[in-house]
Amino acid sequence: MDRIDDAILGALQNDGRMSNKELAAQVGLAPSSCLDRVRRLHDRGVIRGYHAEVDPGAMKIGLQAFVFVRLTQHSRDFVESFRDHIVSLPEVVSVYHVAGQEDFVIHVAVRDANHLRNLTLDAFTTRPEVDRLNTAIVYEHIADSAWPNYAVSAL
Repeated sequence: MDRIDDAILGALQNDGRMSNKELAAQVGLAPSSCLDRVRRLHDRGVIRGYHAEVDPGAMKIGLQAFVFVRLTQHSRDFVESFRDHIVSLPEVVSVYHVAGQEDFVIHVAVRDANHLRNLTLDAFTTRPEVDRLNTAIVYEHIADSAWPNYAVSAL
């Protein structure tokens, strides 16, 4: 990774639909050199894909929440079984397996409070791995589309 790769990543994280010609001009490369660098970033797994940012309201998502889950055991079987279950749920936006008082933090997107209640009762509390859960409603979600790049030295 060098400064040009970092510039490419920054530009693509801000606009994944940018043409190669636009990207090359922005980072100061010939289009062919830029395309080679982007391909190498893909091949090395640095760029894993491109995603559309979607308005939750347009998808009839009226409520987001974080569900904090503590497991009854910390065995690999319990962790993997619970993780596999929650990632299969369509309401789950992201999953964090964490250290601390809770074992998982799960970001969910639902229609409304009743949907959230039913999801927690039916998909979480019925699981044998779950000891307890807490739920926090999200009032506002602000996400930066760009990750910091610590792989480039002396930035």
